[in-house]
Amino acid sequence: MEWVALLLFATVIVVLLAGFPVAFTLGGTSLIFAGIGVATGAFNDAFLSSLPNRVFGIMTNETLVAVPLFVFMGVTLERARIAEELLETLSHLFGSLRGGLGISVTLVGMLLAASTGIVGATVVTMGLLSLPTMLARGYAPGISAGTICASGTLGQIIPPSIILVMLGDVMTTAYQQAQIKMGVFSPKTVSVGDLFAGALIPGLLLVFLYIAYLVIAAMIKPSLMPAHERTEEDAVGFGQIVAALFPPLALIFAVLGSILAGVATPTEAAGVGGMGALLLATVRRQLTLDRLREIMRSTMSISSMVFLILIGASIFSLVFRGYGGDDAVHSLLESLPGGVVGAVIVVMLVMFLLGFVLDFIEITFVVVPIVGPVLLAMGLDPVWLGIMIAINLQTSFLTPPFGFALFYLRGVAPKSVRTIDIYKGVMPFVGIQLLALLLLAIFPGLITWLPGKIYGG
Repeated sequence: MEWVALLLFATVIVVLLAGFPVAFTLGGTSLIFAGIGVATGAFNDAFLSSLPNRVFGIMTNETLVAVPLFVFMGVTLERARIAEELLETLSHLFGSLRGGLGISVTLVGMLLAASTGIVGATVVTMGLLSLPTMLARGYAPGISAGTICASGTLGQIIPPSIILVMLGDVMTTAYQQAQIKMGVFSPKTVSVGDLFAGALIPGLLLVFLYIAYLVIAAMIKPSLMPAHERTEEDAVGFGQIVAALFPPLALIFAVLGSILAGVATPTEAAGVGGMGALLLATVRRQLTLDRLREIMRSTMSISSMVFLILIGASIFSLVFRGYGGDDAVHSLLESLPGGVVGAVIVVMLVMFLLGFVLDFIEITFVVVPIVGPVLLAMGLDPVWLGIMIAINLQTSFLTPPFGFALFYLRGVAPKSVRTIDIYKGVMPFVGIQLLALLLLAIFPGLITWLPGKIYGG
Protein backbone atom coordinates (compact mmCIF):
# COMPACT_ATOMS: atom_id res chain seq x y z
CA MET A 1 0.00 0.00 0.00
CA GLU A 2 3.02 2.31 -0.37
CA TRP A 3 1.32 4.10 -3.25
CA VAL A 4 -1.40 5.27 -0.83
CA ALA A 5 1.27 6.87 1.36
CA LEU A 6 2.65 8.76 -1.64
CA LEU A 7 -0.90 9.76 -2.61
CA LEU A 8 -1.42 11.06 0.95
CA PHE A 9 1.75 13.19 0.68
CA ALA A 10 0.67 14.59 -2.70
CA THR A 11 -2.87 15.31 -1.44
CA VAL A 12 -1.51 17.24 1.56
CA ILE A 13 0.57 19.46 -0.72
CA VAL A 14 -2.38 20.12 -3.05
CA VAL A 15 -4.67 21.02 -0.13
CA LEU A 16 -2.00 23.32 1.33
CA LEU A 17 -1.67 25.08 -2.02
CA ALA A 18 -5.43 25.61 -1.96
CA GLY A 19 -4.92 27.77 1.11
CA PHE A 20 -6.25 25.60 3.93
CA PRO A 21 -4.64 25.96 7.40
CA VAL A 22 -1.52 23.84 7.74
CA ALA A 23 -2.22 22.06 11.03
CA PHE A 24 -5.76 21.05 10.07
CA THR A 25 -4.66 20.02 6.58
CA LEU A 26 -2.00 17.67 7.94
CA GLY A 27 -4.23 16.16 10.61
CA GLY A 28 -7.54 16.20 8.73
CA THR A 29 -6.29 14.77 5.43
CA SER A 30 -4.38 12.03 7.25
CA LEU A 31 -7.44 11.05 9.33
CA ILE A 32 -9.60 10.87 6.18
CA PHE A 33 -7.05 8.53 4.55
CA ALA A 34 -6.85 6.49 7.75
CA GLY A 35 -10.66 6.26 7.98
CA ILE A 36 -10.94 5.04 4.38
CA GLY A 37 -8.15 2.55 5.04
CA VAL A 38 -9.80 1.18 8.20
CA ALA A 39 -13.15 0.84 6.38
CA THR A 40 -11.54 -1.08 3.49
CA GLY A 41 -9.21 -3.13 5.69
CA ALA A 42 -6.09 -1.55 4.17
CA PHE A 43 -4.99 0.30 7.31
CA ASN A 44 -4.34 -1.01 10.83
CA ASP A 45 -6.04 1.33 13.29
CA ALA A 46 -3.51 0.29 15.96
CA PHE A 47 -1.20 2.95 14.55
CA LEU A 48 -3.62 5.67 15.69
CA SER A 49 -3.70 4.27 19.23
CA SER A 50 -0.23 5.70 19.82
CA LEU A 51 -1.39 9.23 18.96
CA PRO A 52 -2.34 10.21 22.57
CA ASN A 53 1.14 9.22 23.74
CA ARG A 54 2.69 11.34 20.99
CA VAL A 55 0.61 14.38 21.90
CA PHE A 56 1.46 13.88 25.57
CA GLY A 57 5.13 13.64 24.59
CA ILE A 58 4.88 16.99 22.78
CA MET A 59 3.22 18.57 25.83
CA THR A 60 5.94 17.34 28.20
CA ASN A 61 8.95 17.87 25.92
CA GLU A 62 11.30 20.22 27.77
CA THR A 63 13.28 21.05 24.63
CA LEU A 64 10.19 22.41 22.85
CA VAL A 65 9.46 24.72 25.80
CA ALA A 66 12.32 26.83 24.41
CA VAL A 67 10.21 27.69 21.34
CA PRO A 68 7.67 30.03 23.03
CA LEU A 69 10.44 31.49 25.21
CA PHE A 70 12.64 32.35 22.21
CA VAL A 71 9.58 33.71 20.39
CA PHE A 72 8.83 35.90 23.41
CA MET A 73 12.43 37.16 23.44
CA GLY A 74 12.33 37.98 19.75
CA VAL A 75 8.98 39.75 19.82
CA THR A 76 10.00 41.78 22.88
CA LEU A 77 13.26 42.92 21.26
CA GLU A 78 11.42 43.82 18.08
CA ARG A 79 8.99 45.99 20.09
CA ALA A 80 11.96 47.58 21.91
CA ARG A 81 13.04 49.14 18.58
CA ILE A 82 16.53 47.76 18.88
CA ALA A 83 16.82 47.46 15.08
CA GLU A 84 16.15 51.15 14.57
CA GLU A 85 19.10 52.24 16.71
CA LEU A 86 21.42 49.61 15.25
CA LEU A 87 20.60 50.59 11.68
CA GLU A 88 21.03 54.28 12.35
CA THR A 89 24.41 53.81 14.05
CA LEU A 90 25.90 51.37 11.54
CA SER A 91 24.62 53.31 8.52
CA HIS A 92 26.43 56.38 9.87
CA LEU A 93 29.52 54.26 10.42
CA PHE A 94 29.67 52.56 6.98
CA GLY A 95 27.43 54.86 4.93
CA SER A 96 30.25 56.76 3.22
CA LEU A 97 31.64 53.54 1.70
CA ARG A 98 30.36 52.35 -1.66
CA GLY A 99 27.87 49.65 -0.72
CA GLY A 100 28.27 50.64 2.94
CA LEU A 101 24.56 50.89 3.62
CA GLY A 102 24.06 47.37 2.26
CA ILE A 103 26.85 46.14 4.54
CA SER A 104 25.17 47.89 7.48
CA VAL A 105 21.85 46.20 6.71
CA THR A 106 23.58 42.79 6.55
CA LEU A 107 25.35 43.31 9.88
CA VAL A 108 22.13 44.47 11.54
CA GLY A 109 20.38 41.41 10.10
CA MET A 110 23.09 39.24 11.65
CA LEU A 111 22.69 40.87 15.08
CA LEU A 112 18.90 40.69 14.92
CA ALA A 113 19.14 37.05 13.84
CA ALA A 114 21.16 36.23 16.93
CA SER A 115 18.83 38.16 19.22
CA THR A 116 15.34 37.67 17.77
CA GLY A 117 15.40 34.76 15.32
CA ILE A 118 12.01 35.70 13.84
CA VAL A 119 12.34 36.07 10.08
CA GLY A 120 9.03 37.82 9.40
CA ALA A 121 9.55 40.48 12.05
CA THR A 122 13.15 41.09 10.94
CA VAL A 123 12.33 41.47 7.23
CA VAL A 124 9.36 43.77 7.91
CA THR A 125 11.34 45.90 10.38
CA MET A 126 14.33 46.19 8.04
CA GLY A 127 12.04 46.91 5.10
CA LEU A 128 10.32 49.75 6.93
CA LEU A 129 13.51 51.27 8.31
CA SER A 130 16.20 50.75 5.68
CA LEU A 131 14.49 50.34 2.29
CA PRO A 132 13.36 54.02 2.03
CA THR A 133 16.86 55.16 3.04
CA MET A 134 18.55 52.87 0.51
CA LEU A 135 16.29 54.06 -2.30
CA ALA A 136 16.77 57.72 -1.29
CA ARG A 137 20.55 57.27 -1.50
CA GLY A 138 20.31 55.96 -5.06
CA TYR A 139 20.55 52.21 -4.41
CA ALA A 140 18.95 50.05 -7.11
CA PRO A 141 15.59 48.60 -5.98
CA GLY A 142 16.67 45.03 -6.74
CA ILE A 143 19.91 45.04 -4.72
CA SER A 144 18.14 46.84 -1.87
CA ALA A 145 15.30 44.34 -1.72
CA GLY A 146 17.64 41.36 -2.09
CA THR A 147 19.92 42.54 0.72
CA ILE A 148 17.01 43.09 3.11
CA CYS A 149 15.37 39.74 2.36
CA ALA A 150 18.62 37.76 2.61
CA SER A 151 19.85 39.42 5.80
CA GLY A 152 16.39 39.03 7.33
CA THR A 153 16.50 35.25 6.85
CA LEU A 154 19.75 34.85 8.80
CA GLY A 155 17.59 34.22 11.85
CA GLN A 156 16.98 30.74 10.42
CA ILE A 157 20.59 29.63 10.82
CA ILE A 158 22.39 31.92 13.28
CA PRO A 159 21.74 30.63 16.82
CA PRO A 160 19.76 30.87 18.97
CA SER A 161 17.30 29.97 16.22
CA ILE A 162 13.77 28.62 16.63
CA ILE A 163 14.18 26.33 13.61
CA LEU A 164 17.30 24.80 15.19
CA VAL A 165 15.34 24.08 18.39
CA MET A 166 12.66 22.27 16.39
CA LEU A 167 15.22 20.51 14.19
CA GLY A 168 17.13 19.43 17.28
CA ASP A 169 14.06 17.67 18.64
CA VAL A 170 13.27 16.01 15.29
CA MET A 171 16.88 14.99 14.63
CA THR A 172 17.20 13.44 18.11
CA THR A 173 14.28 11.11 17.39
CA ALA A 174 15.53 10.35 13.87
CA TYR A 175 19.05 9.60 15.13
CA GLN A 176 17.75 7.21 17.81
CA GLN A 177 15.59 5.39 15.23
CA ALA A 178 18.55 5.12 12.86
CA GLN A 179 20.83 3.64 15.54
CA ILE A 180 18.21 1.12 16.64
CA LYS A 181 17.85 -0.01 12.99
CA MET A 182 21.65 -0.44 12.91
CA GLY A 183 21.49 -2.61 16.04
CA VAL A 184 22.71 0.01 18.51
CA PHE A 185 20.38 -0.34 21.51
CA SER A 186 22.04 2.31 23.68
CA PRO A 187 21.69 5.13 21.16
CA LYS A 188 23.54 8.41 21.37
CA THR A 189 21.65 11.67 21.14
CA VAL A 190 22.12 14.94 19.30
CA SER A 191 21.20 18.01 21.31
CA VAL A 192 20.01 21.49 20.40
CA GLY A 193 23.33 22.73 21.80
CA ASP A 194 25.15 20.59 19.21
CA LEU A 195 23.15 22.23 16.42
CA PHE A 196 23.71 25.72 17.85
CA ALA A 197 27.48 25.11 17.90
CA GLY A 198 27.41 23.56 14.44
CA ALA A 199 25.45 26.48 12.96
CA LEU A 200 27.76 29.23 14.24
CA ILE A 201 30.51 29.01 11.60
CA PRO A 202 28.12 28.38 8.65
CA GLY A 203 26.02 31.37 9.76
CA LEU A 204 29.06 33.65 9.86
CA LEU A 205 30.18 32.18 6.52
CA LEU A 206 26.89 33.28 4.98
CA VAL A 207 27.31 36.80 6.40
CA PHE A 208 30.83 36.94 4.92
CA LEU A 209 29.58 35.75 1.50
CA TYR A 210 26.74 38.31 1.51
CA ILE A 211 29.13 41.17 2.31
CA ALA A 212 31.68 39.92 -0.25
CA TYR A 213 28.96 39.93 -2.93
CA LEU A 214 27.91 43.47 -2.02
CA VAL A 215 31.51 44.74 -2.14
CA ILE A 216 32.22 43.06 -5.48
CA ALA A 217 28.90 44.25 -6.98
CA ALA A 218 29.66 47.82 -5.83
CA MET A 219 33.11 47.65 -7.45
CA ILE A 220 31.90 46.18 -10.74
CA LYS A 221 28.79 48.35 -11.10
CA PRO A 222 29.05 51.46 -8.87
CA SER A 223 25.66 52.78 -10.01
CA LEU A 224 23.93 49.95 -8.09
CA MET A 225 25.15 51.25 -4.72
CA PRO A 226 26.52 54.81 -4.89
CA ALA A 227 28.67 56.16 -2.08
CA HIS A 228 27.09 58.61 0.34
CA GLU A 229 28.81 61.90 1.07
CA ARG A 230 29.38 62.15 4.81
CA THR A 231 27.96 65.21 6.58
CA GLU A 232 28.28 66.48 10.14
CA GLU A 233 24.99 64.75 10.97
CA ASP A 234 26.54 61.43 9.96
CA ALA A 235 29.32 61.68 12.53
CA VAL A 236 29.08 58.88 15.07
CA GLY A 237 31.15 58.64 18.23
CA PHE A 238 32.54 55.61 20.04
CA GLY A 239 29.99 56.07 22.82
CA GLN A 240 27.09 55.88 20.37
CA ILE A 241 28.47 52.69 18.83
CA VAL A 242 28.87 51.06 22.25
CA ALA A 243 25.39 52.19 23.35
CA ALA A 244 23.83 50.66 20.22
CA LEU A 245 25.84 47.41 20.10
CA PHE A 246 26.40 46.52 23.74
CA PRO A 247 22.80 45.62 24.82
CA PRO A 248 22.05 43.14 22.01
CA LEU A 249 25.58 41.68 22.12
CA ALA A 250 25.37 41.23 25.89
CA LEU A 251 22.05 39.40 25.51
CA ILE A 252 23.43 37.22 22.70
CA PHE A 253 26.48 36.24 24.76
CA ALA A 254 24.33 35.55 27.82
CA VAL A 255 21.96 33.25 25.91
CA LEU A 256 24.28 31.57 23.42
CA GLY A 257 27.32 31.57 25.71
CA SER A 258 25.46 29.82 28.52
CA ILE A 259 24.33 27.07 26.12
CA LEU A 260 27.73 26.51 24.49
CA ALA A 261 29.51 26.61 27.86
CA GLY A 262 27.17 23.94 29.19
CA VAL A 263 25.96 26.20 32.00
CA ALA A 264 22.33 26.13 30.85
CA THR A 265 20.10 24.04 28.62
CA PRO A 266 18.52 25.77 25.59
CA THR A 267 15.23 25.99 27.51
CA GLU A 268 16.89 27.61 30.53
CA ALA A 269 18.87 29.97 28.30
CA ALA A 270 15.66 30.91 26.48
CA GLY A 271 14.16 31.89 29.85
CA VAL A 272 17.22 34.06 30.53
CA GLY A 273 16.81 35.61 27.07
CA GLY A 274 13.15 36.39 27.66
CA MET A 275 13.93 38.08 30.98
CA GLY A 276 16.86 39.95 29.44
CA ALA A 277 14.67 41.20 26.60
CA LEU A 278 12.10 42.47 29.11
CA LEU A 279 14.80 44.31 31.07
CA LEU A 280 16.21 45.80 27.87
CA ALA A 281 12.77 47.02 26.77
CA THR A 282 12.18 48.48 30.25
CA VAL A 283 15.52 50.32 30.30
CA ARG A 284 14.75 51.78 26.87
CA ARG A 285 11.33 52.84 28.16
CA GLN A 286 9.61 50.90 25.40
CA LEU A 287 7.61 48.59 27.68
CA THR A 288 4.07 49.68 28.49
CA LEU A 289 1.18 47.56 29.69
CA ASP A 290 -0.49 47.71 26.25
CA ARG A 291 2.75 46.77 24.51
CA LEU A 292 3.26 43.87 26.93
CA ARG A 293 -0.22 42.61 26.05
CA GLU A 294 0.72 42.80 22.34
CA ILE A 295 3.91 40.86 23.01
CA MET A 296 2.04 38.14 24.92
CA ARG A 297 -0.66 37.83 22.25
CA SER A 298 1.92 37.61 19.45
CA THR A 299 3.94 35.02 21.37
CA MET A 300 0.84 32.94 22.06
CA SER A 301 -0.28 33.13 18.41
CA ILE A 302 3.08 32.06 16.96
CA SER A 303 3.66 29.34 19.57
CA SER A 304 0.15 27.91 19.13
CA MET A 305 0.68 27.73 15.38
CA VAL A 306 3.96 25.81 15.83
CA PHE A 307 2.53 23.28 18.26
CA LEU A 308 -0.69 22.74 16.28
CA ILE A 309 1.41 22.02 13.20
CA LEU A 310 3.51 19.61 15.24
CA ILE A 311 0.40 17.71 16.39
CA GLY A 312 -0.93 17.63 12.81
CA ALA A 313 2.45 16.39 11.59
CA SER A 314 2.39 13.62 14.22
CA ILE A 315 -0.94 12.36 12.85
CA PHE A 316 0.44 12.56 9.31
CA SER A 317 3.60 10.60 10.16
CA LEU A 318 1.57 7.84 11.89
CA VAL A 319 -0.75 7.38 8.91
CA PHE A 320 2.13 7.68 6.43
CA ARG A 321 4.02 4.96 8.34
CA GLY A 322 0.87 2.84 8.63
CA TYR A 323 0.64 2.69 4.85
CA GLY A 324 4.30 1.69 4.59
CA GLY A 325 5.49 5.08 3.36
CA ASP A 326 8.68 5.08 5.45
CA ASP A 327 9.68 1.67 4.01
CA ALA A 328 9.04 3.00 0.50
CA VAL A 329 11.21 6.04 1.12
CA HIS A 330 13.91 3.85 2.66
CA SER A 331 13.94 1.53 -0.37
CA LEU A 332 13.92 4.45 -2.79
CA LEU A 333 16.84 6.26 -1.18
CA GLU A 334 18.92 3.10 -0.84
CA SER A 335 18.36 2.19 -4.51
CA LEU A 336 19.51 5.56 -5.84
CA PRO A 337 22.78 5.61 -7.79
CA GLY A 338 25.69 7.16 -5.93
CA GLY A 339 24.87 5.63 -2.56
CA VAL A 340 24.74 8.04 0.35
CA VAL A 341 25.93 10.98 -1.79
CA GLY A 342 23.15 10.43 -4.30
CA ALA A 343 20.58 10.08 -1.51
CA VAL A 344 21.69 13.35 0.13
CA ILE A 345 21.59 15.21 -3.20
CA VAL A 346 18.07 13.96 -3.96
CA VAL A 347 16.76 14.78 -0.46
CA MET A 348 18.29 18.27 -0.55
CA LEU A 349 16.84 18.88 -4.01
CA VAL A 350 13.38 17.71 -2.92
CA MET A 351 13.50 19.95 0.18
CA PHE A 352 14.65 22.88 -1.96
CA LEU A 353 11.72 22.37 -4.36
CA LEU A 354 9.24 21.86 -1.51
CA GLY A 355 10.45 25.17 -0.11
CA PHE A 356 8.73 26.85 -3.05
CA VAL A 357 5.34 25.81 -1.70
CA LEU A 358 5.72 24.70 1.94
CA ASP A 359 6.71 26.57 5.09
CA PHE A 360 9.92 25.59 6.92
CA ILE A 361 7.91 24.33 9.92
CA GLU A 362 5.93 21.95 7.70
CA ILE A 363 9.09 20.60 6.08
CA THR A 364 10.77 20.19 9.47
CA PHE A 365 7.89 18.27 11.05
CA VAL A 366 6.71 16.32 7.98
CA VAL A 367 9.65 15.63 5.66
CA VAL A 368 12.61 15.39 8.06
CA PRO A 369 11.09 12.58 10.21
CA ILE A 370 10.59 10.57 7.00
CA VAL A 371 14.03 10.96 5.41
CA GLY A 372 16.13 11.65 8.52
CA PRO A 373 16.33 8.07 9.93
CA VAL A 374 17.18 6.68 6.47
CA LEU A 375 20.03 9.13 5.85
CA LEU A 376 21.42 8.81 9.38
CA ALA A 377 21.36 5.01 9.09
CA MET A 378 23.71 5.45 6.11
CA GLY A 379 26.32 6.85 8.50
CA LEU A 380 25.87 10.61 8.14
CA ASP A 381 26.76 12.91 11.03
CA PRO A 382 23.47 14.16 12.56
CA VAL A 383 24.81 17.66 13.28
CA TRP A 384 26.10 18.03 9.72
CA LEU A 385 22.80 16.80 8.27
CA GLY A 386 20.78 19.06 10.57
CA ILE A 387 22.69 22.22 9.58
CA MET A 388 22.56 21.35 5.88
CA ILE A 389 18.77 20.99 6.19
CA ALA A 390 18.54 24.28 8.12
CA ILE A 391 20.42 26.23 5.43
CA ASN A 392 18.32 24.56 2.75
CA LEU A 393 15.16 25.62 4.60
CA GLN A 394 16.56 29.14 4.92
CA THR A 395 16.91 29.22 1.14
CA SER A 396 13.20 28.42 0.83
CA PHE A 397 12.43 31.86 2.30
CA LEU A 398 14.12 33.47 -0.71
CA THR A 399 13.02 31.34 -3.65
CA PRO A 400 10.47 33.00 -5.96
CA PRO A 401 7.57 32.97 -6.40
CA PHE A 402 6.45 31.76 -2.93
CA GLY A 403 9.41 32.70 -0.70
CA PHE A 404 7.93 34.05 2.52
CA ALA A 405 10.60 36.75 2.92
CA LEU A 406 9.54 38.12 -0.47
CA PHE A 407 5.93 38.37 0.67
CA TYR A 408 6.95 40.06 3.92
CA LEU A 409 8.95 42.71 2.05
CA ARG A 410 6.30 43.16 -0.64
CA GLY A 411 3.82 44.05 2.08
CA VAL A 412 5.87 47.02 3.32
CA ALA A 413 7.79 48.08 0.19
CA PRO A 414 6.75 51.27 -1.65
CA LYS A 415 4.96 50.92 -4.99
CA SER A 416 8.09 52.11 -6.80
CA VAL A 417 9.69 48.74 -5.93
CA ARG A 418 8.13 46.24 -8.32
CA THR A 419 7.65 42.59 -7.46
CA ILE A 420 9.97 41.63 -10.31
CA ASP A 421 12.65 43.86 -8.74
CA ILE A 422 12.38 41.87 -5.50
CA TYR A 423 12.58 38.56 -7.39
CA LYS A 424 15.63 39.67 -9.39
CA GLY A 425 17.30 41.10 -6.29
CA VAL A 426 17.15 37.86 -4.30
CA MET A 427 18.42 35.54 -7.05
CA PRO A 428 22.14 36.26 -6.40
CA PHE A 429 21.55 35.56 -2.71
CA VAL A 430 19.84 32.26 -3.58
CA GLY A 431 23.00 31.44 -5.54
CA ILE A 432 25.10 32.34 -2.47
CA GLN A 433 22.97 30.01 -0.33
CA LEU A 434 23.57 27.15 -2.79
CA LEU A 435 27.30 27.97 -2.85
CA ALA A 436 27.34 27.78 0.95
CA LEU A 437 25.63 24.37 0.83
CA LEU A 438 28.26 23.17 -1.66
CA LEU A 439 31.13 24.44 0.53
CA LEU A 440 29.67 22.76 3.62
CA ALA A 441 29.26 19.51 1.69
CA ILE A 442 32.89 19.63 0.52
CA PHE A 443 34.23 20.79 3.90
CA PRO A 444 31.97 19.19 6.55
CA GLY A 445 34.44 20.23 9.24
CA LEU A 446 33.03 23.76 8.98
CA ILE A 447 29.99 22.33 10.76
CA THR A 448 31.39 19.53 12.90
CA TRP A 449 34.61 21.13 14.18
CA LEU A 450 33.12 23.50 16.78
CA PRO A 451 30.68 20.98 18.35
CA GLY A 452 33.57 18.52 18.59
CA LYS A 453 35.75 21.09 20.34
CA ILE A 454 33.04 22.17 22.77
CA TYR A 455 31.36 18.86 23.55
CA GLY A 456 34.19 16.48 22.62
CA GLY A 457 31.99 14.61 20.14
